[in-house]
Amino acid sequence: MAGTPRTLTIRNMVCDRCKAAVQRILAAHGLAWDRLELGEVELKRALGKEALQDLEQDLEKEGFGLVLDRDAQLIAQTKAAIVKEVHHGEGKRVELAKLVQAATNKEISSVSKLFSEVEGITLEHYYLLQRLERVKELIRYGELTFSEIAFATGFSSAAHLSAQFKKLTGMTPTAFRGTHDPRKALDKLSGPLMTFSRKA
Repeated sequence: MAGTPRTLTIRNMVCDRCKAAVQRILAAHGLAWDRLELGEVELKRALGKEALQDLEQDLEKEGFGLVLDRDAQLIAQTKAAIVKEVHHGEGKRVELAKLVQAATNKEISSVSKLFSEVEGITLEHYYLLQRLERVKELIRYGELTFSEIAFATGFSSAAHLSAQFKKLTGMTPTAFRGTHDPRKALDKLSGPLMTFSRKA
């Protein structure tokens, strides 16, 4: 690798608190950035090898991780885009293919193939799992009807939502409303990213 890129992909950034934590870590290292969003930061200057390793260690202490392999970066970008859209978007229905292409500049077919090989599940299934986690969150809030939740999370109807929900959780949304199922970490909804060798 000729030099460390200014844009770094960071694994496990899934919420605004994560962004704040990464900001604190960067500031502690005296690093300034031009852009910081879920899953990615664009530094004002590239880092040397030792500085990058030090940053990586401190990120890992807080549950994050740098993704430096090209394939792993692509998957991390895809995951971050899905999490951002599903959990922090405006609730509008977005086609997965358009979402992936906007995040990676690649066709969904090539990203899906790589995602399945590395994650062990399809990209479509990961997207569905994220949407169902959002459904659980909205059910816990107790402010929307099931029809409204279905619309907000991209399901065609409350019946469609209920069928998918029961298929993957074993219970109906109504039954779930009476439970206290702990929310899963958004980055743990599929297998962890494979460990890739990193060339110096």
